[in-house]
Amino acid sequence: MDAEGFGELLQQAEQLAAETEAVSELPHVERNLQEIQQAGERLRSRTLNRTSQDAADVKASILLGSRGLDIFHISQRLESLSAATTFEPLEPVKDTDIQGFLKNERDNALLSAIEESRRRTFLLAEEYHRESMLVQWEQVKQRVLHTLLGAGEDTLDFSQDVENVSDMWLMVKQMTDVLLVPAKDTLKSRTSVEMQMAFVRQALSFLENSYKNYTMVTVFGNLHQAQLGGVPGTYQLVRSFLNIKLPGPLPGMQDGEIEGHPVWAVIYYCLRCGDLNAAMQVVNRVQHQLGDFKTWFQEYMNSPDRRLPPTLENKLRLHYRRVLRNSADPYKRAVYCLIGKCDISDNHGEVADKTEDYLWLKLNQVCFDDDNSSSPQDRLTLPQLQKQLLEDYGESHFSASQQPFLYFQVLFLTAQFEAAVAFLFRVERLRSHAVHVALVLYELRLMLKSSGQSAQLLSQEPGDPHMVRRLNFIRLLMLYTRKFESTDPREALQYFYFLRNENDSQGENMFMRCVSELVIESREFDMLLGRLEKDGSRKPGVIDKFAGDTKVIIGKVALEAENKGLFEEAVKLYELAKKSDKVLELMNRLLSPVIAQVSAPQSNKERLKNTAVAIAERYRSQGTAGDKSVNSTFYLLLDLTTFFDEYHAGHVDRAYDVMERLKLLPLSQDSVEERVAAFRNFSDEVRHNLSEVLLATMNILFTQHKRLKGAPAGTPGRPQRTIEDRDMVRRRALI
Repeated sequence: MDAEGFGELLQQAEQLAAETEAVSELPHVERNLQEIQQAGERLRSRTLNRTSQDAADVKASILLGSRGLDIFHISQRLESLSAATTFEPLEPVKDTDIQGFLKNERDNALLSAIEESRRRTFLLAEEYHRESMLVQWEQVKQRVLHTLLGAGEDTLDFSQDVENVSDMWLMVKQMTDVLLVPAKDTLKSRTSVEMQMAFVRQALSFLENSYKNYTMVTVFGNLHQAQLGGVPGTYQLVRSFLNIKLPGPLPGMQDGEIEGHPVWAVIYYCLRCGDLNAAMQVVNRVQHQLGDFKTWFQEYMNSPDRRLPPTLENKLRLHYRRVLRNSADPYKRAVYCLIGKCDISDNHGEVADKTEDYLWLKLNQVCFDDDNSSSPQDRLTLPQLQKQLLEDYGESHFSASQQPFLYFQVLFLTAQFEAAVAFLFRVERLRSHAVHVALVLYELRLMLKSSGQSAQLLSQEPGDPHMVRRLNFIRLLMLYTRKFESTDPREALQYFYFLRNENDSQGENMFMRCVSELVIESREFDMLLGRLEKDGSRKPGVIDKFAGDTKVIIGKVALEAENKGLFEEAVKLYELAKKSDKVLELMNRLLSPVIAQVSAPQSNKERLKNTAVAIAERYRSQGTAGDKSVNSTFYLLLDLTTFFDEYHAGHVDRAYDVMERLKLLPLSQDSVEERVAAFRNFSDEVRHNLSEVLLATMNILFTQHKRLKGAPAGTPGRPQRTIEDRDMVRRRALI
């Protein structure tokens, strides 16, 4: 092409560019080389994607076509589907098309109404959903709160719980601080008059000291109202306490007042605090108003058992029945009933409004003599009071489930120790305290134990007095330790030690039995019983703190393990107990089934072989030897283990040398009779492996025979024929 043609072409291109810039509303696009390259890459990737899409369509057609689907027909149906009627926007109309404009406006109004309705519906549904969730969450919160409130009803406040536990142990210390009467029979000691009187005295002392502490706390907590002053003592304390408890005059009070308080109220609260001297101080100050009461009270104070002489007691009771039974002064009636031990049917609810007050009143009225002249309404014995509290009133009367410490106190202060412990043991959170109280009673020989281990936790036995209960102490400890003996055997052992003097129905020591079961269940052999060091010395275990001769206990545990089939554990235990015969006997039983097996790492044979070798080395170094037959069997089985290890490793010559030294099989015609005779002396553990030994030895001889036949015709000093003759003799001997 000439220059004129190129010039014309350039002119046309410039004209076209000028027209484009003048007419088009689009911006002018200029691309550099990099942008052109990127555009080319995009076009290329589209082509590749289209190709891969076509390949995927082919694969899909093959897959679906194999299932009988018509791919072409399905594709046509899919292509015929159109969403234009649903999602296509409204057609644009010209400005002069009035009918089209109205149609579009109508459609727009409908669509707007539909969209607004949809929006409102979604908002309403969301609001309903939110309100529903709030209602449900409120219900969940209420259930959670009710659950917490329910738990709070059964759970004591921590500080109150600690105070109750502290008071409980003070009570146990007080009640067990009695002069123990030496007696082999605990029942006889517990039911003796002296012991019962001591229990009542200790109970009264505890209740009086507790009430005095209560009055002090009340007074010092209300010092302004109490107006405490004067000479320190019980009288001033009671006067200040009455300023709080009885701030105003009470109707029906008799015999005047002392420093603004009813006389009999002051006397009663002095007695309630356990201070007879303070009560006598009040009586002396108003003796002219009390008639013969001063004489009676002096006799009461001077009596060692707090009991009036019969003549004075009868006079007081007669005066009470004639004059005071229907008196409006509750404190005067209560004091007369205390001093004269009369009218036991009156509970004095106006004065004794607390369980502790009622208990104090009744314990003061308990009689211990055999005086049958008193009428039933004036005589209360300790068994009668025990029956009333345990059987007549029972747990429901004292709301024992809500107030377990109170009911325990009621039973314990009336010397019903076994029933108190059994009740407290049923309260899960207080079970540990029940067990430890039982341990205290057991060690002090104040507990009445059940005669049989199968008895219930609390039982009555034939021949015992009516209100005597017995506690199954062994069962109590077993039930308590069951929850933690597997996880904390060391702690359980502490409790089992208390059973060291107890035997079961078969006469077996319960401590040894429990230790045996504990060791077997927990498998803590080394920690509990000790372990054997490499030099043969024994490292002590926990059991050494509780028993002097541990060999007996370890031997018992070893026997139990053997009976349960735990032979390997039994071997270790018998070795700890220095019972070499049992060690070797069990090792023979363990080795016999495995000596012919192929040895492998971590296998039973490897483990047992290592154990046996360690035992053999220790016994040889210490010069320990068991029964001769058991001993020889053990070492023979060890040698056979070596024989089979060499055989399985392919060391036939070494294996043959071992068998030749053992002289177990006849390897020549001359030794047949001798080996047969010796075989009768072998134990069953060796005999059971004879077939495996014979088979292995024959295989060794066969291997040697093949090797010799493949060797040269002869060697210097060892002709081929001689070797073959010797092999033939060995084979015949074995056959």
